[in-house]
Amino acid sequence: MRKTVLTYFCLLFGATLQGMSMSLFLFPHSIPSGGAAGIAILMNHWFHLSLGFSLWLANIVFLFFAIRYFGYTWTVKTILSVAITSTTVNILTLNVPHLHVHLLVDILAGSIFFGIGVGILIRAGASSGGMVIPALMIASYKNWSPGKVMMGINFLIFLATALVIDYKIVIFAIICQFFSTNIIDYIYELKLHKIKFLEASWRKR
Repeated sequence: MRKTVLTYFCLLFGATLQGMSMSLFLFPHSIPSGGAAGIAILMNHWFHLSLGFSLWLANIVFLFFAIRYFGYTWTVKTILSVAITSTTVNILTLNVPHLHVHLLVDILAGSIFFGIGVGILIRAGASSGGMVIPALMIASYKNWSPGKVMMGINFLIFLATALVIDYKIVIFAIICQFFSTNIIDYIYELKLHKIKFLEASWRKR
């Protein structure tokens, strides 16, 4: 029971950190934290849908793949993390003003919060959804680090976002990905001998 409570607390904490990084630091500059976030920004730009709802839509297709590849438990945890992240984005976007300090400071802060959040989610047996799902599939099959695979997949979506909104976005997004994916890999590879429930458990079922 204690293990289950701690696991879901980590899901709540990781997903909330991810939502904070998007809504407070990255989305105000139209910088996607990842592929699904890039799709969400494009949907917001084209169809004027809320960013939280767009984030949900961007994740639906990949969640179907997740059920088949990773199993129901992992997918349910991922759905929960996506729901928490989307809710956090909606609440903070509507109610918290963006206290802009400097673009590079926002990118750095967003990258750190995002990397820590996603790293915790992966260690807790879930993911942030979106492009993390195919990234974990490829990482599992090839035995590669999930952060580096995710960066490669996201690059094309960043490019599309840059072409539609602003070419500078792809540069900012790559900087964000560089920091966040290295943090994700660090947390993923971190040895937690005393916290057994945080063993990375996303390998194919």
